[in-house]
Amino acid sequence: MKFDVSKLKELNELDFEQIAIWPHEVRIVVAAFVAILVGALSYYLLISPKLPIQDAAELKEQELKLQFEAKYRIAANLDAYEAQLKQIREDFSSMLKSLPTSNETPGLLDDITYVGTASGLTFELLNWQQEVPKEFYTELPIEMEVSGGYHNFGEFVAKVADLPRIVTLHDFEIKRQPNGLSLKLQAKTYRSESASELEGDEK
Repeated sequence: MKFDVSKLKELNELDFEQIAIWPHEVRIVVAAFVAILVGALSYYLLISPKLPIQDAAELKEQELKLQFEAKYRIAANLDAYEAQLKQIREDFSSMLKSLPTSNETPGLLDDITYVGTASGLTFELLNWQQEVPKEFYTELPIEMEVSGGYHNFGEFVAKVADLPRIVTLHDFEIKRQPNGLSLKLQAKTYRSESASELEGDEK
């Protein structure tokens, strides 16, 4: 059936009570208009308010998927994670044993003095400084000044590094003197609460 556009001129003269006898072209246009109007109202009144809920649900879905994937990877590698955790605990326990306890700190000065004199150095100064509390440990600084030759200094530093307890050296200052060289530095050792607890357990 051919669509006669001229029939649309009768839109303003139509009687809604005689809709059954409207021209075919007019009924098509009115039906299309009503369909568009109903679609628009349905979108803005029913669909549009729920779009943010849908977006939030999609984001939550993505988040849950990522959480599931992460937990699945952990579950799939649980044995490896447990073995790694055991190794970390063993390493941590070994490191704690390398930290001097309260009873061992006086002997640490003796060890440093021994490796220094064995390296051919003369101690001008060797004193504990005030402890410096940190978040997980306590820092124990030692003020030190020795005199000797350059190679003696190198041997001393190497021997301090080989001590069974952790000692680090900082703030090196070398000065030339009439009878050789003078080395001023700060040594630091560390004590943790865990180390103190281990000491108490041994008692």
